[in-house]
Amino acid sequence: MAYIGRMTIEPIHIIGGGMAGSEAAWQAANLGVPVVIHEMRPVRKTDAHHTDGLAELVCSNSFRSDDWEYNAVGLLHEEMRRAAGLIIGMGDRHRVPAGSALAVDRDAFSADVTAALEQHPLVTVERGEVDGWPPAAWSSVIIATGPLTSDTLARAILAKTGEDSLAFFDAIAPIVHVESIDMSKAWKQSRYDKPGPGGDGAEAYINCPMTKDEYEAFIAALLAAPKTEFKEWEGTPYFEGCLPIEVMAERGAETLRYGPMKPVGLTNPHDPGVKAWAVVQLRQDNKLATLWNMVGFQTKLKHGAQQEIFRMIPGLADAQFARLGGIHRNTFINSPALLDAQLRLKSDARVRFAGQVTGVEGYVESAAMGLVAGRMAAAERLGRRVEAPPATTALGALVNHITGGHLLGESGVAKRGSFQPMNVNYGLLPDIGPVDLKGPDGKRLKGADRGRARKRLMSVRALNDLGGWLQDQKSPEPVSV
Repeated sequence: MAYIGRMTIEPIHIIGGGMAGSEAAWQAANLGVPVVIHEMRPVRKTDAHHTDGLAELVCSNSFRSDDWEYNAVGLLHEEMRRAAGLIIGMGDRHRVPAGSALAVDRDAFSADVTAALEQHPLVTVERGEVDGWPPAAWSSVIIATGPLTSDTLARAILAKTGEDSLAFFDAIAPIVHVESIDMSKAWKQSRYDKPGPGGDGAEAYINCPMTKDEYEAFIAALLAAPKTEFKEWEGTPYFEGCLPIEVMAERGAETLRYGPMKPVGLTNPHDPGVKAWAVVQLRQDNKLATLWNMVGFQTKLKHGAQQEIFRMIPGLADAQFARLGGIHRNTFINSPALLDAQLRLKSDARVRFAGQVTGVEGYVESAAMGLVAGRMAAAERLGRRVEAPPATTALGALVNHITGGHLLGESGVAKRGSFQPMNVNYGLLPDIGPVDLKGPDGKRLKGADRGRARKRLMSVRALNDLGGWLQDQKSPEPVSV
């Protein structure tokens, strides 16, 4: 417990030490409220984690675009920076080159998040599984167990909510040792030579080109290769934003060439007169630049098949893999039917949900919901109330998506199939309204130029509105990152 004046403050119990749980704990503790993080690792391991660190990145090391003016996830980054977010702060500290994206050194990032929370005077980290519904003695709880919720807790959530399903598949991309990449065939270049947030990422990707024949042979091998099967989970859908490459290939021979293997915006210096039919990109995965992950290559291929097929890629014939791809279960609740505007469970108001389990998708989105849930729970502890951020902000748009921004069934209740995980995007924010957009020459903007200008207006509006939301919240001085 903690004391403010004569008031005794009981802790907030946060189940899960991933992106959302870590961020929720940081926000609540910096508002002066004690927090207990319950993290089951290393007492109970998962199929995807490799360490016992908090906020471990189990899939990509990328937080995606860092462009706040024209990209919704970049806008979310900036909003979280202005809200003193731990996850984005550590992401900035441990960034590695990735073009216009924010990618991080995953081990250093997790180590610093863990250290910051363990050293915070109001944070306690307890290792061990919460193997059922939170005890009645816990008067404030945030469930932030994310995509790898344990079976016992998942069953407890199902029993409490009356839902019949929580799971879908998510997949992990391989990581390659850089010295095993043949740079006489591959080259470094960002698409369209676009620099990164620090202005130094014009060569942030390693590119491996394919001819038409090489591509077609690669697709045929993908389709014929043995895949991992999970009969217990059959019928569980994949999240569209993280499809295994072999699932994309099954949708048509050209699908990958118009997806993660698109060759546009790249020029092969080894053969500048010939345009590649397809390109495999690898992105730096650690600060030492010794590890590179295969962008968009999440897969459920068996390990032996992965090594054989991925070495068909020009430049990767002798590739040595630090980690092969894999598949794990993801978990989310039917939030629009189950949660109120404070992210509380309607049937048990002491319990909030945060992160990927609420139906947002992505590291940053998960942390963002932890940020909001942590602030709401802390305010409640202090006898105040924090409303959700304005729907015109990226933070508020995500809250709106999981609590009401969805299609309803005929009965006016969110149907299970109508609510799916969502990355942040401008489509979740209210339109900017009628505006007369003109270029430097005074002429009205049209097409893509007009769309780009509208995005910037929406971003500027979002940051202005977020400033008002943050100003309304009075809190002690936060502990610096």
